[in-house]
Amino acid sequence: MRVLLKNRALLKISGKDSGEFIQNQFSNDIEKLNHSRIQINAYCQHQGKIIGLFWVMRYEDNFLLSFPIDLADVIKSRLQIFVIMSDVIIDDISASYRQIGLIDEQHSNAYSLNDSLSLIIDNTIDKFDSKIEENIAWNLTCIKSSLPEVFLATSEKFVPQMLNLDIDELGVSFSKGCYPGQEVVARLHYLGSAKRRLFSFQSDHEMKVGDSLYCKTSKTALARGDRYKGSGIVVSKVKYNSLFFCLATLDVDLIDEEITLNNEHGPKLERINDE
Repeated sequence: MRVLLKNRALLKISGKDSGEFIQNQFSNDIEKLNHSRIQINAYCQHQGKIIGLFWVMRYEDNFLLSFPIDLADVIKSRLQIFVIMSDVIIDDISASYRQIGLIDEQHSNAYSLNDSLSLIIDNTIDKFDSKIEENIAWNLTCIKSSLPEVFLATSEKFVPQMLNLDIDELGVSFSKGCYPGQEVVARLHYLGSAKRRLFSFQSDHEMKVGDSLYCKTSKTALARGDRYKGSGIVVSKVKYNSLFFCLATLDVDLIDEEITLNNEHGPKLERINDE
């Protein structure tokens, strides 16, 4: 299946210092990225909170960054600040190139994201004779694959460990050099103190990215006498048939507790167990 990903921005990073620039700004090791794969990278602020989460690709002698389009202005302006005195050019090519997601389909020009998903970057879709489907199938597969996103509503809400980016170094390298927030991210990793992780849920009620998860038995909430303390955040969501599916962060000690949306009396979320 082929899906036109209309809601993603695409930046091109070029210039002789582009590789060094990306290596110094993002969480993963760009030197390990080949021309056939997508590498997930977190762009963090100094406290380790993720501003944006990128799919990074090599394109000829340049690099491409794909991410949710609602963050485009924030990302462009922030990256531009750090270009100082470097041979780096940042171009927004979102309007000139299409991003076409492939689900369980092979293509010689595709970048592999995981075993099920890949991405084609091209300036025309005329050559593709398959029907371009709606984004529902793509978003559902991303959730089933536990593939996180960061949107404007959740920018600077998570450290990489909350999105499981440290597991198998999916989106974080602990052997590369420094980048913004690296000390905080590394400290959490080596102390093994990630208290909140990413899980899959379903519900028969509407939800939106940025909604809070609540648990009335949260130890922290009970200690404070505050039963409405948020214990997690909806990261991404999709409606499929009559159900809503989402990825959300949650305090790990609450995983077997009853979780509701937005307040104690909100709709119940049912965790989807990993297969």
